[in-house]
Amino acid sequence: MAVRIIPAQQTMPKAAQQQKTLRVAAYARVSTDNEEQETSYEAQVSHYTDYINNHDGWTLAGIFADEGISGTSTAKREQFNKMIEACEAGLVDMVITKSISRWARNTVDSLNYIRKLKALGIRVIFEKENIDTMGASGELLITIMSSLAQQESQSISQNVRIGLQYGFQQGKPMLNHSRFMGYTKNRGDKALSIVPEEAEIVRLIYRMFLEGYSVGEIAMELQEQGIKAPCGGVKWQHATVKSMLKNEKFMGDLLLQKFYIKDFLTKKSVKNEGQFPQYYVENAHPPIVPKEVFMRVQGELLRQEENTTRQRCHNALFGLIFCGECGERYRRYKDKGTVKWRCGKRVTERHSCNGRAVEESEIYDAVIEAFNSLPEKRDEIIRMQERILWGPLGQTSREIDAIDGRKNELEDIISNYAATGHLDRRTLFLYSDEDEDISEETAIERISTELDALEEKRCTLLIRKGDLGIQETSLHTLLKLVNGIMATEEQQTVMLKTGTDDVTIAKDPACYELADFYERTDRITQWGLVQDYDNDLVRRFVEKILVKQNCIEVKFKGGINVEV
Repeated sequence: MAVRIIPAQQTMPKAAQQQKTLRVAAYARVSTDNEEQETSYEAQVSHYTDYINNHDGWTLAGIFADEGISGTSTAKREQFNKMIEACEAGLVDMVITKSISRWARNTVDSLNYIRKLKALGIRVIFEKENIDTMGASGELLITIMSSLAQQESQSISQNVRIGLQYGFQQGKPMLNHSRFMGYTKNRGDKALSIVPEEAEIVRLIYRMFLEGYSVGEIAMELQEQGIKAPCGGVKWQHATVKSMLKNEKFMGDLLLQKFYIKDFLTKKSVKNEGQFPQYYVENAHPPIVPKEVFMRVQGELLRQEENTTRQRCHNALFGLIFCGECGERYRRYKDKGTVKWRCGKRVTERHSCNGRAVEESEIYDAVIEAFNSLPEKRDEIIRMQERILWGPLGQTSREIDAIDGRKNELEDIISNYAATGHLDRRTLFLYSDEDEDISEETAIERISTELDALEEKRCTLLIRKGDLGIQETSLHTLLKLVNGIMATEEQQTVMLKTGTDDVTIAKDPACYELADFYERTDRITQWGLVQDYDNDLVRRFVEKILVKQNCIEVKFKGGINVEV
């Protein structure tokens, strides 16, 4: 048996066999957009244009170049994808590029596209590594080199993360200010500074929420006024308003590393739920709203989360009416075409409660009468507001200040111990029991225990202060409503001349004090006698409605009650 060997021949695409010259495309990429890399980008394009045009038997099939794009993924590399499409369309016979790292830093992407082109009969030449993908050892070398390139990219990603964390420790923010309302970054020191026009919108959102507007109503109001959202669009999303109400940056603080990059290849950002440390920086930049206002808003958000029934229903009365006999929530039903409300126990446990059923129209009339009776409560509203401000609210603030002062003293002791390695005799004496000599380590442990106890007490006081603040704000807004109901036509005209149009207020972008915030955000509202039932008024001002045997009691936010 005779075996004759037929030598291998270099194959070419059919389209290339039918023509005399090879159609060669070049791919170039630089991964950043600084001045040095811009020069590299232009140099690569110029180099490949001259190189291909001056090579015998080659004709230029296109220069495909991505500028300022990372190589870890091909998803956003527009020119790279166009080059692949040209290859698939049979317009390219060979591709030349500088190196594997310019082609891709992702092993999977790199091999997938090389194999795709190889199946089409298109070779890829890597100049730096001197690799031809049609060669026998091409794929092995590419696998090794691509893996090294991916490791390099991972190393760079880790270095960037370390750099960011170091910046966080120094209190330096990472903020996309183009999609964030109220602040911008200074060019020099990269610090946050207030954008006055946007800050007024932020304050308006906080004021409206404190006045009783829901998140959805605020979004609708901003949209109707033609105010652009942080992303630049005209539509305001509920989630956008809610995130602004929860963002600590507006009170001048920073919580850093809220998110982190989970995979350096996909660049996917996920919420940091304890995987990495977070850094909280107080008084990092000028506030747009006072801390007191921010805390009041957080308290109201928590209160609303506990009672979501009213927020979901179009009818503001849902979840608002209660039985004056047993305290059970009332339910709405229809009886022979008439809408009525009755105690929930009369539905679930028959005859277990004597609470009376009422027609919805009776509730409407009672609410209207309660609103119009508020002027009789004006002096009581003022007394309650002053009592809160000068009594428990002021006392709570003083207690918090005292705790903060004590915490600073203890933190200074620990800092000095960390710097010097010892405690003074006075500190050791203060933290030792009678006739007891304690070590410095024991004293530090006791100081840390005291710090924990102070922080716990401070949190309790902050919650109390937030509740009192919400009550005071409710009374403040209720007083405005009362003044509007009491105002004559002449007084209404005077009211129209006041408000946020005062240019002396708008000149100063910063807003530090509660009184300043109220003055700056005071909006003109032409309230008068309530003629018809209004869902919005009920949602903003009414806390609860009690149905009793001989009357209906309307409890307004702030603690003011009116019996009808």
